[in-house]
Amino acid sequence: MPLVGTGELVAPARAEGRAVAAFNVITLEHAEAIAAGAEAAGLPAVLQISENAVKFHGGRPGPLAAATAAVARASTARLALHLDHVESVELLHAAHVEGFGSVMFDASRLGYADNVKATAEAVRWGHERGIWVEAELGAVGGKEGATTGPCAPVLDTHAPGVRTDPAEAAAYVDATGVDALAVAVGSSHAMTERTAALDHALIARLGDAVPVPLVLHGSSGVPDEELRRAVASGMSKINIGTALNTAFTGTVRAYLEANGRVVDPRKYLAPAREAMAHTVDRFLRTVGGEPGSCGEEVSRG
Repeated sequence: MPLVGTGELVAPARAEGRAVAAFNVITLEHAEAIAAGAEAAGLPAVLQISENAVKFHGGRPGPLAAATAAVARASTARLALHLDHVESVELLHAAHVEGFGSVMFDASRLGYADNVKATAEAVRWGHERGIWVEAELGAVGGKEGATTGPCAPVLDTHAPGVRTDPAEAAAYVDATGVDALAVAVGSSHAMTERTAALDHALIARLGDAVPVPLVLHGSSGVPDEELRRAVASGMSKINIGTALNTAFTGTVRAYLEANGRVVDPRKYLAPAREAMAHTVDRFLRTVGGEPGSCGEEVSRG
């Protein structure tokens, strides 16, 4: 099936009180698992490649993007290709060439005025090329702070001034022209335990103030009921990454502990891919099913 634009998936979901789940791709197995999980759930999904994943693959977005797009086109599910957490303008400008239909341009480390200026320019560039642009206001927890390196401070999701202000968000969207806005409401990147508590009153206020779809980053650490409430309160795109890696790594670790002499990677990558596909299926049913549906409890594996 041809690739579908992220905006084409998010808009109807938002109108129907549902959300679209977006999953991070690091390896070919991730892409295959996301497609398989979407097919099993009978729901659309976004396959997203982050700037960090591009760095992992030598700074070249092309090979992973081409492989991911090929998996999506071979699938019967409606799938979009998205470039996530882009801080590099050079990488942003590669998005159109490499076939991405949408980009999350992340200037959230900058002060408000500089964030607006950089994001407005990214939106102008993207819209001239038909690219749907997401941005971030506030500071979603779990990311490194302004400095880098192993001792860099990690942003605290509960720190004063971290969460997104509705009035500022409305002004930001008006000034930048973004198509969607990632907001800080209590979730945190890279969580391996599902213990995050979201500020649902703030989500509702943001939904009332902001005319574009809201995006929840760091959703792997959010329990199912919190995710359902977030969607009901106005979240339209739910980003999931660490949950796939937890399923992948846990399965590989268990397999190799039980089969210590195995050297063929296909032996452990196949069950790891299956575990990720199951995780994708379950998350999709939780956030993308019928409005008000209880869904199934997402596996912690």
